[in-house]
Amino acid sequence: MIDFSFTEEQELFREAIREWLSKNLSLEQVRENDTKHELPKSFIKGMGDMGLLLLTLPEEDGGSAADWVTATIAAEEMGYADISVASAVFYLVQASWGYVVNRLASDTVKENYIKKATRGESFIGIGVTEPGGGSDVAGYKTELKPDGDGWIVNGEKSYISGTAEAVEMDGGYFVSGYNDRSKGHRGMTSFFLPINQEGVEITKRVDNMGRMAISTGGFQMTDVKIPKEYQLGETNRAFYYTMEGFDAARLLVSSSCIGAAQRCLEIGMDYIKERKAFGQPLAKYQGIQFDLADMAAHSEAIKQLVYKTAWMLDQKYQHGTFSALECSKYLSMCKYLAPHYALDTFRRVMYWFGAYGYTEECPLEMGMRGVMSYCIGAEGSANIQKIVIARETLGRDWTRTR
Repeated sequence: MIDFSFTEEQELFREAIREWLSKNLSLEQVRENDTKHELPKSFIKGMGDMGLLLLTLPEEDGGSAADWVTATIAAEEMGYADISVASAVFYLVQASWGYVVNRLASDTVKENYIKKATRGESFIGIGVTEPGGGSDVAGYKTELKPDGDGWIVNGEKSYISGTAEAVEMDGGYFVSGYNDRSKGHRGMTSFFLPINQEGVEITKRVDNMGRMAISTGGFQMTDVKIPKEYQLGETNRAFYYTMEGFDAARLLVSSSCIGAAQRCLEIGMDYIKERKAFGQPLAKYQGIQFDLADMAAHSEAIKQLVYKTAWMLDQKYQHGTFSALECSKYLSMCKYLAPHYALDTFRRVMYWFGAYGYTEECPLEMGMRGVMSYCIGAEGSANIQKIVIARETLGRDWTRTR
């Protein structure tokens, strides 16, 4: 028996989140955040009070013990409310990577950073991308050298979300590097990096074209001392932990894009019902209707894929029903399809608005700028998703070899 319905608790959760966001994140507020390049502290604190921050963590660690379907609902609603997706980035980075960090972290890291982040008093991020690239995890240059029972770290990370927020809120990042290059990707170890630790320098704030209300920057690590209790998980297992984080983040990225695209369609439909041309509303013209029908059909199809994949991830963690590789295939499908669909939706709906759609007075340009970041990169580029999909569809025997 197939049941596509949400539980009563999930439906109530969606209603509560949408109501709260409608009061605290209007389109006017989103525009203000985008213009000022920041999320209000009161909004971040409110997210913590609502239980939205790191909601996938166990209750004893400050989370809400939410499953991945529930986390996906929250991501969709965040994207719906904030079409620039800046608020969604702040939410999903912590819901996904914070989950991995917390699962591997010592009590010291949990007490000093993670529990504070659940209350909106700190920030937990992901430091993956390096100046030479991001998706090629095995190509990292960051080095770890033994230092007693800890490590000395040297390396640089770039295009990292939330660096300014992490500095201000005394947060930190999931970071990985090589401790034994002779073992290839099996010679990497993960650790939690407090951003304000001695030896860490913020290198540059990047001026993105979109999702302006959350910062993007980089950091240099020079002889940074990482004590044993700040190592995450087992030595030499960083590659696998990183893939786990990518998977969770790709799901929530996809859902936030679906939410933003749905809001875009609704804004567009309100406009074409009111705007008249040649004596009748634009909504009565088949050219507009066919365009809408195409986008609505794709929206529903991709949304079903996203929620099926969220269900698969829950089945993997709760019952071991699906393997990590089975989930990765579907997660890459989501990450490949949803952002491109969202970007195309914003572009096409903006055409409906004519000249107004090309102005900053039209809110849709914020959405187009924001979702584009997920097409270009952010949790894996489009071509990386194609590689994963093809590899898991054809089989490992057809993986490219050197």
